[in-house]
Amino acid sequence: MVNFGILGFGLHAVKRLMPGFALAKNCRVMGLSRRDMAKAKESARQFDIPLAFDSAKDLCRSPQVDAIFVTTPNACHLQDVLTAIDSGKPVLCEKPMGVNADQCRQMVEAGRKANVLLGIAQIFRFEESTARLRDRIAAGEIGKPIFARSEFSFPGKADHARKWLYDPKVAGGGPIADVGVHSIDALRFILQDEVLRVSARAMSDDVSGDLEAAAVLTLEFSRGTIASVLVSFRAEYRTPLEFVGESGVLRADNGFNVERPIKLELRRGWDVVETETVSNSLAYARQVDSFAAAVEGKEKFPVLGEEGWQNQEIIDAAYKSIKNRKAEDVPNVFA
Repeated sequence: MVNFGILGFGLHAVKRLMPGFALAKNCRVMGLSRRDMAKAKESARQFDIPLAFDSAKDLCRSPQVDAIFVTTPNACHLQDVLTAIDSGKPVLCEKPMGVNADQCRQMVEAGRKANVLLGIAQIFRFEESTARLRDRIAAGEIGKPIFARSEFSFPGKADHARKWLYDPKVAGGGPIADVGVHSIDALRFILQDEVLRVSARAMSDDVSGDLEAAAVLTLEFSRGTIASVLVSFRAEYRTPLEFVGESGVLRADNGFNVERPIKLELRRGWDVVETETVSNSLAYARQVDSFAAAVEGKEKFPVLGEEGWQNQEIIDAAYKSIKNRKAEDVPNVFA
């Protein structure tokens, strides 16, 4: 049994992580940290977590904690991950990995130097829907993928519970960074391919200020697939995924959803020729159990730090494209 410490126990931990740990088979939450000790103790009592800290360093150095799950705001990830690595603790970091690719590089290099496991919590790699899309495309059900589309939007108002969402210094970006990273990573995972070039356009409003409120990205993959990513903090919640190939179309409406069953459709011409319904309800449990297994040396965690770094290179190129109004090449960190 691997004992996790959640560094930065906030809304995400309450809404998603703790229900996931409740279903996990090989790990549990042993400790947490919040900046305010009274709030830390309150959260620990609420979720029956033995240890509470108001210091990231103290949580990471606790001998009763085997691994750290970093869930602090984006701009804090670099220091928090380095603190965990310095303590010799395997660390799973929430997405986006950092606020720029250089921060991601620093984390990866620190993990390599210390020989400490660094994983990125790209939760949708652990969903049944994305796994089935990946397998069916790889099996040739739609032929060569020509187009792909991923959308992720939700109505993120100015009074959103994550109060730092519209602070550029903390968030590092708007919906491109916050939810676009999910779409980017899922497309890379499902297509088993890398992005060579990005073009992006965005709009802002009085609420978003210097950050984008909505954006569209065009991703050019190495094997020829052209993908669009649409993200927004203004539109209704939706997460459709669609892949158009030479001989068919695979799609999932709200394909990233973890709360309701997902129906996958295979279309040929005008007709839906096959449907498959899957559940993503165990995604968060699978993620932490997979990391726990990697901590114990039983398997390799599928989303290592380099994957988060590559996603950030794409995000950085998208923001550069918005500024320069031209397509931008994406460095390949695996090369």
